[in-house]
Amino acid sequence: MPKSSIQAVASAASGLAALGLAACTPTLHLPAQAYPPSTREAVVEDFHGTAVADPYRWLESLDAPRTRDWVAAQNQLATPYLAALPDRAWIQARLTQLYRYERFGVPHKAGDRYFFLRNDGQQNQAALHVSASPAELGRRLIDPDTISGDATVSLADYEPSPDGRLLAYALSDAGSDWKSWHVRDVETGIDLPDVLRDTKFTQVSWARDGSGFYYSRYPAGDDQRQPVIHFHRLGQDATQDRLVYAVTDHATRVPEGRVTLDGRYLVITLDEGTLSNGVSVLALDGSAKVEPVFAAFDGLQTYLGSRQGLGTELLFATTTGAARGRVVAVDLGKPAGQRERVVVPEGADVLEQAALVGGSVFAAYLKDAHARLLRFDAASGAALGEVSLPGIGTVSGFTGDSQSAGTFMAYTDFSTPTRLYSLDARTGQTALLREPAVAADLSPYVTEQVFYASRDGTRVPMFLVHRRDLKRDGNNPVMLYGYGGFDVSLTPSFAPATLAWLEMGGIYAVANLRGGGEYGADWHLAGTRANKQNVFDDFIAAAEYLVREQYTRPARIAIRGGSNGGLLVAAVLTQRPDLFGAALPDVGVLDMLRYHRASANARQWSDDYGLSEDAADFRAQFAYSPYHNVMRHNCYPPTLVTTAAQDNRVVPWHSFKFAAALQAAQRCDQPTLIRVETRAGHGAGKPTWMQVEHLTDQWAFAAGALGMRAPAARPAGAGQSSSP
Repeated sequence: MPKSSIQAVASAASGLAALGLAACTPTLHLPAQAYPPSTREAVVEDFHGTAVADPYRWLESLDAPRTRDWVAAQNQLATPYLAALPDRAWIQARLTQLYRYERFGVPHKAGDRYFFLRNDGQQNQAALHVSASPAELGRRLIDPDTISGDATVSLADYEPSPDGRLLAYALSDAGSDWKSWHVRDVETGIDLPDVLRDTKFTQVSWARDGSGFYYSRYPAGDDQRQPVIHFHRLGQDATQDRLVYAVTDHATRVPEGRVTLDGRYLVITLDEGTLSNGVSVLALDGSAKVEPVFAAFDGLQTYLGSRQGLGTELLFATTTGAARGRVVAVDLGKPAGQRERVVVPEGADVLEQAALVGGSVFAAYLKDAHARLLRFDAASGAALGEVSLPGIGTVSGFTGDSQSAGTFMAYTDFSTPTRLYSLDARTGQTALLREPAVAADLSPYVTEQVFYASRDGTRVPMFLVHRRDLKRDGNNPVMLYGYGGFDVSLTPSFAPATLAWLEMGGIYAVANLRGGGEYGADWHLAGTRANKQNVFDDFIAAAEYLVREQYTRPARIAIRGGSNGGLLVAAVLTQRPDLFGAALPDVGVLDMLRYHRASANARQWSDDYGLSEDAADFRAQFAYSPYHNVMRHNCYPPTLVTTAAQDNRVVPWHSFKFAAALQAAQRCDQPTLIRVETRAGHGAGKPTWMQVEHLTDQWAFAAGALGMRAPAARPAGAGQSSSP
């Protein structure tokens, strides 16, 4: 733990003593007088004739002295309370140990060089390596651990030039979505003077001659306005970068460009939310001609690449006319109406990812939320067979283009740390490239998939990970995780924190809720706007299933989720406080009536959430908005709200306001705490030490609430079902 955190614990411990709470003997109880005061103000806003109170709006002023004082006081309460929880020391030590394993990212080939991320197991941030072979470690090209003393500057993105001589790379400070781009000479390891700022949520795309790259930039760092595509010529001051494309006919669409393999076109994707986007093509022959390719905004389009030797034919994955996805080729050299041909037709499963490698299209599908990988001929569309996978898990990667002889694939599941495979584009054969070793025996654990009925009868899948010798006696502690939004699919993946939970005797459950992408566009739409309550019903039904099937009981269920998942946890907490033993809402969207006023980026979430300016959207939002549905004088289960001061995606005032409301409403002495990390953002780029600290807080809090004990603390012969 950093020195500053140790000092904060010591300082806050004296504050607990003054309240009569012994820091050395904590319990999951906290009297109401322990909470810092949160002033209620008479702020009322009219929404379509409904007067809505907003007593804690003053907490939206993040830099105001009284907000800073409130945050400091909350941390001074939470930090020592969490530090003194039973078995916290074991949890922190075990998580630290489990994170100490070597892990690799998927290699990216450029020229005759391979670029990949590697964490040797001791690093806080993965370093970028470059080598002559994907099997060799090569040398560290960028090591973020050396940039800042607390390792909170992270490598957010990178893109080598086509010949592999130069590398554009982005840094993020303290988890911010804002990034600065730099350029490094790969051979010498020395940075060029080029620095680009005012960017977020953008990649770069190199000109084929390596003279510079295309990128999207916000005007003067103002994310309330639309970004514009610029071309940065190496050696030129970024303020002089040439404007290439700006959206002039729509107020919120965000453009991003990608150069085709032959350098003839810039493929411009126009993002507008989670339901649809558009695509135009800009000729790079000097004519600046822009031609729409997908202009109806009736589906999601992802550019895959162009076939070798056929520069006018571009391949896209699309949901237009195919809710579960398909791959089409668009030939720009043909007349409109005759351009499109289907390469991979829509199937029974959901197309999660597609890649054009060599002469093949690799299509990764979801079947009941786990992966299948098929291969198709890019020219004829002929099915070339299924690629064998190691188990019921998740695949990703597939870097390369139509000139590549092969690619690389990552595979993981709940009990398999991410393995890397090389994949032959001609035969579909795989070969194991790297397999991590974790300091744990994974053999006692098994994954099962169950299906349950939600409130309206919808069949919902859920993964359960637990010991093979689990006894369904209605008393097992459960960590129930969900997300349910933005077309995001929750698929099996390995995490050290999950393993620590299993070692403590817990069940780890992942519910595949509506609002996600597990069953395609219709599944997503069924959990959006006026249908958002379906997501919460699905999660509540998951908990009820676990109780009904004798896996557990309500007092032994902890619920956890982040961002949109934080909304999920807080919403079901306010709707069914009787059903859960602990709640862990993290960086959540918790004030649904004002979320979109924080930034233009937040306004793009309206496809899922709607906007309170619309009367129908308001009615739906007001019915579940966690901040507005905290009931005074209610008894809520132990709740740990977590957020970060530097989060500029879901601004932390969401969590501030919700925590203040929940503390004021709590009528029993079960703790409602908020922990605010001061050197972190929404989650990306967190150093390992901070991840361990954050997860230790959550796991120790949940374990204390559910009556769990660390393995070393259990009486001889005791199993995972020890009662609270």
